[in-house]
Amino acid sequence: MRVTQSMLSNNMLRNLSSSYNKMGILQEQLNTGKKVNRPSDDPVVVMKSLGYGMTVDKVAQYQKNLGEVNNWLDSSDDALDGVGQVLHRAKELATNAANTGAMTPEDRDKIKIEMKQLREQLQDLANTKVGDKYIFSGTATDKPLYGENGYPELSTDNTPPTINQTAYEKQVEIEVFDGVNLRVNTEAGAMFKQIDEVFKGIQDSVDNNTDDFDFSGAISSIEKNLDKVLTARADIGARSNRAELMDNRLQMQEGAAKKQRSENEDIDYEVVITELITSESIHRAALSVGARIIQPSLVDFLR
Repeated sequence: MRVTQSMLSNNMLRNLSSSYNKMGILQEQLNTGKKVNRPSDDPVVVMKSLGYGMTVDKVAQYQKNLGEVNNWLDSSDDALDGVGQVLHRAKELATNAANTGAMTPEDRDKIKIEMKQLREQLQDLANTKVGDKYIFSGTATDKPLYGENGYPELSTDNTPPTINQTAYEKQVEIEVFDGVNLRVNTEAGAMFKQIDEVFKGIQDSVDNNTDDFDFSGAISSIEKNLDKVLTARADIGARSNRAELMDNRLQMQEGAAKKQRSENEDIDYEVVITELITSESIHRAALSVGARIIQPSLVDFLR
């Protein structure tokens, strides 16, 4: 086959264009730090990067959810700590009020005033909020546990959960991992209601100066509710520990996903720079050889 001058020229121009294109790709990789900058560069790498990116975003959302979990648990623990302090003081007042014969009218007035304040403090704790959500109201987070009509109808602690539960008695869960939900609310509505009734009984007894009120029973009820508060706080502590373990797990998964994404799409700068220098040298050599291949034209002779 006869090789013509036009064939040599066309081949040279095609090879030069390919060399320019390769150097352009390498230069773009150095500018962006990525192996691919558009899906057409390598669809497989792009799809893998999208998958790793979705994993990183999902982990970030779960970490935000864990922050919400910790807010609920910390606020619940602080509120129950306040309930414990109220109960301890109420027990002291109930013990003093039981000595009806030794109390003066002034003593009764002081106990009545303080019991009223303790009861109001308990009601405030029952309406503790995280952001705009009431944390002791079950799934009825937009409604206070203690409202204008007092506490809602709640089942006793000995009644097993049924499908007829009110929203105040249902659990609030937040997803912290694929298929893993953590309960964030503390079922304390019945306890708040029972304590409020005990306080009301002591307050009414002191107010009416009656001697037939069962103070020993009230003190016993306060002690039982103190135990319930401790049990609830222990449960909160256990859930906080689990939330911390989930946070560690999410951090590990986030690190693994970011590492895989980096290995999949990030360039090795040393390798790309070496390839660019090599391509540039080859391109210069091709230009030099091409200048020798192309025949001189009439213009060259005129110069």
